[in-house]
Amino acid sequence: MSIRRVCVFCGASPGRDPAYLELAASVGAGLAQRGIGVVYGGSRVGMMGALADAALAVGGEVIGIIPRRLVERELAHGGLTDLRVVETLHERKAEMAASSDGFIALPGGLGTLEELAEVASWAQLGLHAKPIGLLGPVGYWDALLGWLDHAVAEGFIAPGHRALVDLDPDLEALLERFGWRAPT
Repeated sequence: MSIRRVCVFCGASPGRDPAYLELAASVGAGLAQRGIGVVYGGSRVGMMGALADAALAVGGEVIGIIPRRLVERELAHGGLTDLRVVETLHERKAEMAASSDGFIALPGGLGTLEELAEVASWAQLGLHAKPIGLLGPVGYWDALLGWLDHAVAEGFIAPGHRALVDLDPDLEALLERFGWRAPT
């Protein structure tokens, strides 16, 4: 599978532990160093800012997609390869999905959870066949993964659909599961 760009969902907050910002920066740099473009929410703050800054620092392509309201609140990153301003969050998610070959969720809050749930729902419905993965410090995603497993056990999610969202130990393993291969 050709992975040219990956959409990364993550928090606009830095989180309590500096490890969150470090993870965002390592994912941004790691994708860029492999020649994979980053598509994300367009913010200059929190994990989003760390992700973008790290990818840009190593010469990566970074596409930010941000609603006009957030630009007006001066949250947009000014140094991106491409900053696309949309009117609504719905347009943002659709543009992010259309611009990406896969999805990674890093730690975040309700926005990250909502974005992850939407792309997983779209995959479940057959609207796309793009890979979806989670990365995070040990334990961060345990409650979500437990809930997904419980929903399978209770008959609300088919086992095949549960397999759409999985946790990987690191970026290398995630990209391998996505089918990415280094150019030769």
